[in-house]
Amino acid sequence: MSREHGGVADLLWDDVKCFFDPDLMGSLPDVRVPDASIEDWQTVPDLVAEKGWKCQYSEGGTVLPAPRAEVVLSRPADAECPDLRVWPTADVLAIFRFHAADEVDFDVEADRVVLLADSQVR
Repeated sequence: MSREHGGVADLLWDDVKCFFDPDLMGSLPDVRVPDASIEDWQTVPDLVAEKGWKCQYSEGGTVLPAPRAEVVLSRPADAECPDLRVWPTADVLAIFRFHAADEVDFDVEADRVVLLADSQVR
């Protein structure tokens, strides 16, 4: 059954799930939040801690305790790009990459989104 909201029809999962197939489309495009600040970046680990979400911080493949955002973003330009993996639920993984202080950059594991959506459709 199709519904409309403000003249726009609901999307049906079966019509769009191919766009989230990692074998067909590769990884989801990165999500970027432009014009960010170090304080904006700090809200990410603060939210993770507040919600009690599982997370893992790493630099060059080495897992480390997560420092404050200003420490991560002040590393030398030739240093490995650190990442913060966050599991808001067991089925969803968001990976934040600390490329630049003025842009929050992250992506979501596509296979986890597809599996979660498929299980809710059935």
